[in-house]
Amino acid sequence: MNRKVILYISTSLDGYIAKPNDDLSFLSIVQRESEDYGYNQFVESIDTVILGRRTYDWVMTQVPVFPHADINSFIITRTARPSIGKIVFYTGGIKELIAKLKTEKGKNIFCDGGAEIVNELLKYGLLDELIISVVPVLVGNGTRLFNDGRPEQELELISAKQFDSGLTQLHYRLPKNVKDIIK
Repeated sequence: MNRKVILYISTSLDGYIAKPNDDLSFLSIVQRESEDYGYNQFVESIDTVILGRRTYDWVMTQVPVFPHADINSFIITRTARPSIGKIVFYTGGIKELIAKLKTEKGKNIFCDGGAEIVNELLKYGLLDELIISVVPVLVGNGTRLFNDGRPEQELELISAKQFDSGLTQLHYRLPKNVKDIIK
């Protein structure tokens, strides 16, 4: 089985992953005690996480221990820091990191954000799948999930799920022929 790089993320209906000042409070409107929207099943399919340093720093203001500290985690950063267990602060190129990870045996690779990392992966055709949970709210301003300036990419719909909370989860695959033409 080839390892896939999969984005699993939530966004507002108008395309924001955070309101100004990294405010994620809009996510609470779909929180249900007995509903994880497939997250636990997804996490069982991965053994590596990549995310941006700003996202990592924000997460660490919310929890005492990094939620993925038990698996290989690559924090993409411009400033070198010492590793913490399985958490590596990676200062190299993202294309090289993904190429290396895909040659290794293992489960899938989870892109946990943020927007800068997502857009770099899209720019280079490095995402294999996107699982996007759309929260039924228009926040109007903040951090956009998709930035301008990346190549046009057609996606193949794998599934669409609707939940009682109003959340809709869209699962797409980036077709191989599209990835082959992106340099």
